[in-house]
Amino acid sequence: MIYLDHNATTPPAPAVIAAMLPVLSNLWANSSSQHGPGQEAKRALGTARATVARVLGCKPVEVIFTSGATESNHMAVRGLLAMAAPGRRRVVFSSVEHAGHLRLARALADSGVQVDFMPVLANGTLDLPAAKALIGPDVALVSLMAANNETGVLMPVNEVAALTQAAGALLHVDATQFIGKLPFNFSSLGADAVSLSAHKLQGPKGVGALLLRQGIPFAPQTLGSQERGRRGGTENLAGIVGLAAALELLGDIGLEAARLTMLRDTLESGLARALPDTHIWCQNVARLPGTSYLRFGQLSVDVVLQRLERLGVAASSGAACSSGGSEPSHVLTAMGVPAEEALAAVRLSLGRTSTLEDVSYLLNALPPLLAPLLHEEILTAP
Repeated sequence: MIYLDHNATTPPAPAVIAAMLPVLSNLWANSSSQHGPGQEAKRALGTARATVARVLGCKPVEVIFTSGATESNHMAVRGLLAMAAPGRRRVVFSSVEHAGHLRLARALADSGVQVDFMPVLANGTLDLPAAKALIGPDVALVSLMAANNETGVLMPVNEVAALTQAAGALLHVDATQFIGKLPFNFSSLGADAVSLSAHKLQGPKGVGALLLRQGIPFAPQTLGSQERGRRGGTENLAGIVGLAAALELLGDIGLEAARLTMLRDTLESGLARALPDTHIWCQNVARLPGTSYLRFGQLSVDVVLQRLERLGVAASSGAACSSGGSEPSHVLTAMGVPAEEALAAVRLSLGRTSTLEDVSYLLNALPPLLAPLLHEEILTAP
């Protein structure tokens, strides 16, 4: 199987599994317990926290371990909003946040919170003038992803941080897709809170973190004494050790980013040559090195994914299932893409296990399967 769905999840690295196994076998005691085994687990938790802080450029006290990015996102927005001044009750999201985060936005709006959305341009980048107009003195919090999970487009976090600071608001950044793929440093980012998830960077599922700038007022959403009272519940020590191990494996991120950019560009240029009806979204803006979002004419995404499956290639769709059937990607819809084109979207996302041989295989095997279908599509077009 050639795996081209790294934006969804990544295969855990062997070194990560090796780091977790001794914890599962020997450090299973509760790190809140006062006896010897508990204190040994507590020391392992502290070591992992220090590693996460060192790699991500923050202080250990600023690391809150969670079950993953979704929890981190929700607790950041709710926890920061709860402590906002009475005159600051508005929250601003981008219109292309992860679908789960937009569900939180709708839930907040349903509860009476004023929620606004920053639009994007046709190329997927944030509309900064519109964002500036929305971020005013009544805003408590702005929530923005660092990189889009579908298009891979990089968002102008530093520019939005300047806007929020000028307005006296706070900034939460969902860096789930960014961390591990491009250089990251919390202390220089300008954000007050950052979310991440281990399984996007060769770590285990079910663990992540919220980086919260020291001194920021925060209301915990799960009560308990763990994580300095900011997130109750016994810590997932094996998962946390796995997260720390995955971060330590990142090494020279710039070098890996250059390798993935080369693979992605080779893939895109090869598909465009072999299949002239290929359309690649966001190709001319800054985006994640391994993300390619494209369509082959207006071939149904189901047809394309079936052909890929036949070839032993795992990829994903840009559409989300609903009770009424398939709906266009909300990201492409926000970019003004027509529904019939958005419903043809295929995401190919490469990662650390991707090779040039994988790309060469796809370029040799996929065009002969799709070309007859595209020709038929042209002949039957109205």
